[in-house]
Amino acid sequence: MRHSPHGPANAAPATLAAVTDDTFAAEVLASPLPVLVDFTAAWCPPCRMIAPVLAEIAAERQGRLRIVTLDVDHNPRTTAAHAVLSTPTLILFRDGAPVTSLTGARPKHRLLAELADGLGE
Repeated sequence: MRHSPHGPANAAPATLAAVTDDTFAAEVLASPLPVLVDFTAAWCPPCRMIAPVLAEIAAERQGRLRIVTLDVDHNPRTTAAHAVLSTPTLILFRDGAPVTSLTGARPKHRLLAELADGLGE
């Protein structure tokens, strides 16, 4: 069996912090940086596909963009509050408000292009 350097296959890469219903307001809505929230689930294959892309972007944009994960199965309040019906759903928050929402996995270049307006690029 192959071991991933990021832990079990259903875990988020080590570079991405996980937020919960209880920490969402402080970690995302009150953040001085834009925050991209990955609404994810352990059982979701596209979520596992996009996780390394998100980890790479987080490393490249450290100090300019935060990327966090939120497990939809364990955090129903936040999931419902943002009308997340599919995984992965990515929502970019700036100044406590959602500015861009994307559903589904995509390659890094396409993801960055789709986030550019919300990031002010």
